[in-house]
Amino acid sequence: MNAQDLIHEIARSLATGAVIPYLGPDMLSLCSDIKVPGTPLALAENMTAKVSVPHKIRKRLTQAAQFIENFKHRKSVVHLMNEAFAATPAPSPFHLALAGSGAGLWVDTWYDDTFAAGLAQVPGRWVQVQGLSQSEHFGQWTGAYAADGTPLAELSADPGRMLYKPMGSHGPAGNYLVSDSDYVEVLTEIDIQTPIPAAVQAWRTGRNFLFLGCRFDDQLTRCFARQIMKRSSDRHWAVLPNAPTRMEARFLAEQNITRIDMPLAQFSTALMDAMQPALTA
Repeated sequence: MNAQDLIHEIARSLATGAVIPYLGPDMLSLCSDIKVPGTPLALAENMTAKVSVPHKIRKRLTQAAQFIENFKHRKSVVHLMNEAFAATPAPSPFHLALAGSGAGLWVDTWYDDTFAAGLAQVPGRWVQVQGLSQSEHFGQWTGAYAADGTPLAELSADPGRMLYKPMGSHGPAGNYLVSDSDYVEVLTEIDIQTPIPAAVQAWRTGRNFLFLGCRFDDQLTRCFARQIMKRSSDRHWAVLPNAPTRMEARFLAEQNITRIDMPLAQFSTALMDAMQPALTA
């Protein structure tokens, strides 16, 4: 199947709700006037420009955050994260197209509020579900919020469309998984799916994932993707314009993820063109 046929197939599957968009930090590259960190490195540099940490961990996000948490306070980490993501980039046309598609679940693995802002601009009910730090919410793995940011005591069995932010998000409550200890707590339970909301587990069954703006070049991103995909379809796609590393290539093969060798901006334009009949219907 050539690239154009594949893109049209993905567009048709999006329209029917069979595809789950899985968004990474590089989705921000499609936005203009970005005033938030767009990579883990940029976020680490943002934080360590304001708080002194040992030189050897200044560019390592989770370790730098852990140092600040240990030698300052957890509130210092949250404050730095809130400052870093205080601005909300205007959603790109592609963000809006995905928000207005037939998808019933979006997974967004970065901390910015861009996609939530996109969902707010299209018709339809939706809720947001975020991962929670055990250091702040011991025993509670996720928090749920209505579209207006109101906390929900629990997620209903049929919550409607869901934006799932497994690493947390700036809005509406400043929840973040960012330090080593945050991730250790989640990783000890994620194999048995405890931190993943039941509604997400139910929706993913038999569906395809479309990875956009993601890399799988570290163990953490691979682990989260692998566990969030569990018990879904056996066919997925990832837009990866750069040659995958050895470990990325192995991960793609293990998870039956077809690499789409195309710049994200080019792919987004092509997919929006293919989605147009559904978006205007």
